[in-house]
Amino acid sequence: MSDKKFTPSAVENDLYQIWEEAGFFSAHPEDNNKKPFAIMIPPPNVTGTLHIGHALTMTLQDTLIRWRRMQGYDTLWQPGTDHAGISAQLVVDRKLNEQGIDRKTIGRKKFIDHVWQWKAESGGEITKQLRRLGASLDWQRERFTMDEGLSEAVKKVFVTLYREGLIYQDKRLVNWDPNFRSAVSDLEVENKEVNGSLWYIRYPIENSTDEFITIATTRPETMLGDVAVAVHPENERYKNLIGKMIVLPLTGRIIPIIADEYSDPEKGTGAVKITPAHDFNDFEVGKRHNLKLITILDESAAIDLSELEVGEQSEFVKSLAGLPRDKARKKILAELEKLGLLEKIEPHKNQVPHAERGGAIIEPRLTTQWYCDAKTLAKPAIEAVQTGKIKFVPKQWENTFFSWMRDLQPWCISRQLWWGHQIPAWYGPDNTVFVAYDEKEAKEQAFNHYGKEEILRRDEDVLDTWFSSALWPFSTQGWPNQTAELNRYYPGNVLITGFDIIFFWVARMMMMGMHFMKDVPFETVYLHGLVRDEKGQKMSKTKGNGIDPLEVIEEFGADAMRFTVCALTGPGRDIKLGKRRIEEYRSFITKLWNAARFCEMNEVHYDAKFSINDVKLALNRWILGELSKAIENATAALESFRYDEYASVCYHFTWDKFCDWFLEFAKSAFQNADRTVVHETRAVAGIVLKTLLQILHPVIPFVTETLWAEFKFGRKGSLMVSEWPKAASFTSVITDDSTAEINWAIKFISEIRTLRAEMNVPPAKFIPALLKDANQQTVHYATVWADAIRRMARIDTIKPLIDSIPQGSAQAIINEATVILPLGDIIDIEEEKKRLTKELAKTSDEIEKLNTKLSNENFLAKARPDVIQESRGRLAELTNDQHRIQNALKHFE
Repeated sequence: MSDKKFTPSAVENDLYQIWEEAGFFSAHPEDNNKKPFAIMIPPPNVTGTLHIGHALTMTLQDTLIRWRRMQGYDTLWQPGTDHAGISAQLVVDRKLNEQGIDRKTIGRKKFIDHVWQWKAESGGEITKQLRRLGASLDWQRERFTMDEGLSEAVKKVFVTLYREGLIYQDKRLVNWDPNFRSAVSDLEVENKEVNGSLWYIRYPIENSTDEFITIATTRPETMLGDVAVAVHPENERYKNLIGKMIVLPLTGRIIPIIADEYSDPEKGTGAVKITPAHDFNDFEVGKRHNLKLITILDESAAIDLSELEVGEQSEFVKSLAGLPRDKARKKILAELEKLGLLEKIEPHKNQVPHAERGGAIIEPRLTTQWYCDAKTLAKPAIEAVQTGKIKFVPKQWENTFFSWMRDLQPWCISRQLWWGHQIPAWYGPDNTVFVAYDEKEAKEQAFNHYGKEEILRRDEDVLDTWFSSALWPFSTQGWPNQTAELNRYYPGNVLITGFDIIFFWVARMMMMGMHFMKDVPFETVYLHGLVRDEKGQKMSKTKGNGIDPLEVIEEFGADAMRFTVCALTGPGRDIKLGKRRIEEYRSFITKLWNAARFCEMNEVHYDAKFSINDVKLALNRWILGELSKAIENATAALESFRYDEYASVCYHFTWDKFCDWFLEFAKSAFQNADRTVVHETRAVAGIVLKTLLQILHPVIPFVTETLWAEFKFGRKGSLMVSEWPKAASFTSVITDDSTAEINWAIKFISEIRTLRAEMNVPPAKFIPALLKDANQQTVHYATVWADAIRRMARIDTIKPLIDSIPQGSAQAIINEATVILPLGDIIDIEEEKKRLTKELAKTSDEIEKLNTKLSNENFLAKARPDVIQESRGRLAELTNDQHRIQNALKHFE
């Protein structure tokens, strides 16, 4: 090892290429000697670049798949990308606009050709970036949701579900993007809090000149589509008005006052306008009361008067035609004020839905779309979770799953885009629909229907991208053909993803898998939290608190980021991530590297002829025992998806047991005149280092592979296909005597170090130690470990206490003995007591203030969560300091 420090950029690309070219990532469906283990990648958008959420999910999946591969499983980690309907269309549209090309001018076919050309040249950048992360996906099996095989699967599913009555057309409200002029899914809608207004408008009661009912609205422009005003049936203020009619301002339309529990007596005026064609809640009220649906906004969210009666179109109303909704709002409000019907305006913070792609304000719109009967498809999926065929980890996510699945609305699966799976439906001249695998079959259906040939028109809509990704676990394996891969890797073993797409992807894969494969798509669903910044706030471009994983890899290396992600991923909690944490865990990588260099300098190597049954020294027996426990705990942590515990086991064994104690203690053994001691210690160090690299490999593959090759434990790149170690391999050498001896040495040195730190003893100063009430065993240990104690605790002599305890001594109890450090001639005891007493008073005062603050309900109600968390963290630190100082003062007693 010529390099004094590990340089990730010098090895990462080279190692990854070795792994990939050697075929180490590949699954082997023909190998019946190995048990299969399969994970399906959540397919990232083909337009995407690696973000911190990807880094989290892919690190967790890669850690698991590398571990299972080392355990001897035939692993399939299925890669692929999603065609990303809206995003891809937006990207290519912008590129064409830059070239002066209009999508509508060139037409659908040529535009789609441009998208495919873009994908070939620039799409899939994220797959290169996943390689930077070290993701060991089976790239030879990479799929794309628009490739030929998956397109056939999508067509098969659509036609089958249509013929079973589970796909149909309906006219319902959808989230409508007026810029794209398409329906979008709930996941593509982001609610943003905006400062708006609440307008109070008087609606005159019919046949009355001075009686009004006042409604409060945030969207006055939609009043042209009002068909009722609702009040709560128990609202005493309005009971006498229920059943009366209102004259809708501006249009003169006569609408009823209805009783419905949707109206909240405590909100606004207690009366709400009902516009079923432009509000999801109003739509449900409209269904309950059989109200008319009037659409007053077109696909671009401009005023459309085509559904208004002629008598409702006054000159003013006619002047609104074609106006964008924001301009129409201003004009309507001015007219209402002019008519004396605008009672007041109040500032109001409102949650306004925006399109995630493009940022347009989403409009609920009544359109005819294709729907899937999700409620029917959900029943077997619900039963699979109830019976334990599918397990959620953490288990509490089952409740979220059930609450969503038991209250499902029809799934809108059509989108008004050009890029995507075009719906396999054709229309006759009278709009009769013919759903078929291809146009030839559709024409045959039409001929049978009409009795003659007719010109058919293809449905221009495409399917929601979540529709094709719902088939991912079986479509990627060759379905509808019965392939070897499908028989071997379906169902998969585990799905790892974020909790935010339980319904959009996880549940839909369950529905489709249960319906078409008659079996669950996976056995376990592990749901991780979201990545937040160090203060617990959501990362966003606006706040500037996001982390680019590629920048992190450039600065710290992939291993450091991967280890940080694992260390912070606990069940049911979000990940608070910042560069400071990554830098801390990079220090762990450095510690491992330095330990390996120390081993190299002391001629440590792996001796295949050496048997651990020949180990005699207590130190070597102890470290092999600790190694056995580390393997057992690391394996158990990964079995239960406790990534944080796995990282903790790796961290503490490496840093605490191997580096800080074993290698420090081994310094004397390496210099021992007895060559058998030297040989045994070198051999054991080699075994431990080799095994440690195997335990660490799943989470930090690059540095471990580099050291593996440096120490010639195997050929370059072969660590990832080495065998996962077994704890039982080392249990034969564990003895109570060796454990007790080393634990005594560790405790003795640690206690002295603590005393020295608490008493402000200069680090370079060697001091004597006296033993009081020590038994024969303790005296023996002190003699055997005298050299290590001298080096590590800065103790020049260890003697039994003969006379009385010297004045100004610090004391600590270790097992049956008391260790005494005479400090009267080294530090000013009285001054030290004063310093500690003063520090204790200051710390206690701060604790009292923080306790008062954190018990204040007003503070807890108003303060930001990160401020509260910071205060609690500070309180914990101060409490630890308080105990430390109190213990220090006790040492003088």
